[in-house]
Amino acid sequence: MNWIILIVAGLCEVGFTYCLGRAKAVDGLQWWCWIGGFALFTIVSMGLLAKATQTLPLGTAYPVWTGIGAVGTVLVGIFIFNEPATFWRLFFITTLIASIVGLKMVS
Repeated sequence: MNWIILIVAGLCEVGFTYCLGRAKAVDGLQWWCWIGGFALFTIVSMGLLAKATQTLPLGTAYPVWTGIGAVGTVLVGIFIFNEPATFWRLFFITTLIASIVGLKMVS
């Protein structure tokens, strides 16, 4: 169950970076709404990470959480914010995923 909580926490990290990306493009009331979303996703993400680390080793949970956030944010950047999908970006994201899987396998 704590692995599911950790995955949801990582997805919330993607959510707060998405909100930051949207807030960058607007102003006024819309900016406040996106910043509110950012704050909500941040609180939920950190709370779920704290909950997951009650039973999962911190040295495994934190890299998995940041890895989900990093990979998810790059994918959101590519598919939603039209950032470039260069060979090297995809190569290093793939190595990040492989490293996270390897860390889980040896933990």
